[in-house]
Amino acid sequence: MTLAHLPDVKVRLGFVNTVGEQKGVDSLIVTDMITLARNHAMCDTVLLSGDEDVRVGVQQAQEFGVRVHLLGVKPARGSQSLLLMQEADTTHEWADADVGSFLSIRAKDEAPAASAAPKPAPKDAPATKPEGESAVYVRVSLEVFGEVPAQDREGLILSVLEGGQIPRDVDGKLLTRAAKVLGGVLQPAQKRSLRQAFRKTCEGPPE
Repeated sequence: MTLAHLPDVKVRLGFVNTVGEQKGVDSLIVTDMITLARNHAMCDTVLLSGDEDVRVGVQQAQEFGVRVHLLGVKPARGSQSLLLMQEADTTHEWADADVGSFLSIRAKDEAPAASAAPKPAPKDAPATKPEGESAVYVRVSLEVFGEVPAQDREGLILSVLEGGQIPRDVDGKLLTRAAKVLGGVLQPAQKRSLRQAFRKTCEGPPE
């Protein structure tokens, strides 16, 4: 069961821009804090953040009588805003042991051993040059763009070039296909490069 489907859990997602940065989450947190406080739907709130941008939400919630408890994961004191810490009613820092009591990283399953060694290529067979990552990003971008219906391409281009946002369904196709070609989970830097390649595709799409 995914987090969004758990009882009494509300997942609020921002969006990922063309350079792989997540945007819009802080404003959602601030909006929720103010709305819940104004409607007397909470008396205490635990805030796991260090961004000073959410300080206005803390201030507004406190004006409605809500106590705000700021939480960080060690080492949090170097990454949390000092002004945000001063604004909160209480501050807490979780150590590794605290987090480890309910959260763990599952090791990646090892690939099964091959049943037989691959046969060597004939000596006279031409060597195949592996496709570079940059070429993969360009090829995948062109493929995904080409699959968008012609009547929807203008809106897609406007969203990417003017809005700075790749629609979630298109972004998902890009990431899934590139990961399949490269044979592994994409790292943040790879995702940024892939999205930049798609942006260039939108700047000069094929005829």
